[in-house]
Amino acid sequence: MKAPRVTLDQWRTLQAVVDHGGFAQAAEALHRSQSSVSYTVARMQDQLGVPLLRIDGRKAVLTEAGGVLLRRSRQLVKQASQLEDLAHHMEQGWEAEVRLVVDAAYPSARLVRALTAFMPQSRGCRVRLREEVLSGVEEVLLEGVADLAITGLSIPGYLGAELSDVEFVAVAHPEHALHRLNRELNFQDLESQMQVVIRDSGRQQPRDVGWLGAEQRWTVGSLATAATFVGSGLGFAWLPRHMIERELKEGTLKLLPLDQGGSRNPSFYLYSNKDKPLGPATQILIELLRTFDTAPLDAPFAAPEQA
Repeated sequence: MKAPRVTLDQWRTLQAVVDHGGFAQAAEALHRSQSSVSYTVARMQDQLGVPLLRIDGRKAVLTEAGGVLLRRSRQLVKQASQLEDLAHHMEQGWEAEVRLVVDAAYPSARLVRALTAFMPQSRGCRVRLREEVLSGVEEVLLEGVADLAITGLSIPGYLGAELSDVEFVAVAHPEHALHRLNRELNFQDLESQMQVVIRDSGRQQPRDVGWLGAEQRWTVGSLATAATFVGSGLGFAWLPRHMIERELKEGTLKLLPLDQGGSRNPSFYLYSNKDKPLGPATQILIELLRTFDTAPLDAPFAAPEQA
């Protein structure tokens, strides 16, 4: 890659001349001599081969090319400053990245709120978010490729912070054979029908959580696909209520009138990688995840301002 001929300091100098209205004003703002500022800009123009400024009376005015390059340079200088800030924060133990793995059934609205609030406090730290299903979350954490994990399963050897429950409800299309029975349903009624289940993304010990043992079973890769299948009349399933509120209101899905077990409320937990010390960014994100976990999903939301 060809090395740039113009330095960041030169771009900063040009920006100062434009922002402060002239060479003398820029020199005062930069605590440099006017001749030094003038030389820097003149040298830039020679190196780039295009005029950046023209003199209009007593004022330096950007040329068309200068205007285009100046706009691009502002982003360049900003990114360089952010890079230096990130290096400084990393020196102080601030993480460059936090890796978060979440069970797909956990409400994404809560994640959005927590991550939105995290952004102004992140100091350049990125969040790498990964979705898994059931034991897939545990495997990712145990493999050491996640710093934080949210799951509805208990992970042996780990102490998790308890989060809110997620309600799963048994549903089928309103015209499904189960609804046409027009009575309270029992286990035997379900056993004779096709059940749609979500594939466990874990590879080591995948689980059939919620499967009733029916001979007719379709396994799909995501909750969204399961909702689509069931909403089209293909089988029944237990799905997170927060994901299908609209379908329930519109009548494309209907709660099954079970005599028991029509609603399940597994608790979710937040785990951290016990083999890696928690950095400051990870600790901030943990607090935000716990804070927004308790907020109603339909409550008005505005990210808090940075202190």
